[in-house]
Amino acid sequence: MPTDTLPNSGTDPEKNPARSTGELIRLEQVTKRFGSNTVLDHLDFSVDAGKHVTLIGPSGSGKTTILRLLMTLLKPDEGTITVDGQQLFPASDKQVREVRKKIGMVFQQFNLFPNMTVLRNITEAPVTVLGMPKDEAVERAKGLLDMVGLADKCDAHPAQLSGGQQQRVAIARALAMRPQVLLLDEVTSALDPELVAGVLDVLRDIARSTDITMLCVTHEMNFARDISDQVLMFDSGRIIEAGPPEKIFSDPELDRTREFLSAVL
Repeated sequence: MPTDTLPNSGTDPEKNPARSTGELIRLEQVTKRFGSNTVLDHLDFSVDAGKHVTLIGPSGSGKTTILRLLMTLLKPDEGTITVDGQQLFPASDKQVREVRKKIGMVFQQFNLFPNMTVLRNITEAPVTVLGMPKDEAVERAKGLLDMVGLADKCDAHPAQLSGGQQQRVAIARALAMRPQVLLLDEVTSALDPELVAGVLDVLRDIARSTDITMLCVTHEMNFARDISDQVLMFDSGRIIEAGPPEKIFSDPELDRTREFLSAVL
């Protein structure tokens, strides 16, 4: 597995945090309800360090809820969540903050700060949250912008960029925090069709060239087939089928999985 060095990132691998091996994420008996609606139903699953896992299934099956729990945007009603051996839920606020530093997320909407330049959008969190020296943060940000094909956009503001460019900035911003885990929530769903391929190519490069653990929710099934080590099929808040992409996409065991895939492929 390659080390966490990104193409043209200007990043010294010796300064990167030590990477874990073995199990990195574990959810045990996790339940999440919204009123009378149970979105996750006593869910158990784990993800090993460096693996790329894609969650598929119909809307409302609980996929995005898992990502939002890992980002601490939601709290489970029952169960435990552990990241890199540290409990995320239940845990003290201090521990939650420490664990959250290991996790980055790219959302459907780009969520860039409109009043900040592209460069500052990427450097703000590393400087204020991680305490990274500003010069180091700027060097890393420029390397990441080069990697996502936007080296000439440092001084632009988000409104001056296309949707695909904004999403690539959002990916660079997430990577700037040196996460061990990268969460991807339907990152192309808000893009015009002609912009999707460029964003997916950037994510393919990240998957191939880094050891970042990726947990991805997507309806881009060819992308899922390309980058995944494992695919999890969700329905009604449970994993109903799991396996390598060649098995899930070519020879699924369950009628429900075949039915879903026939509708999206």
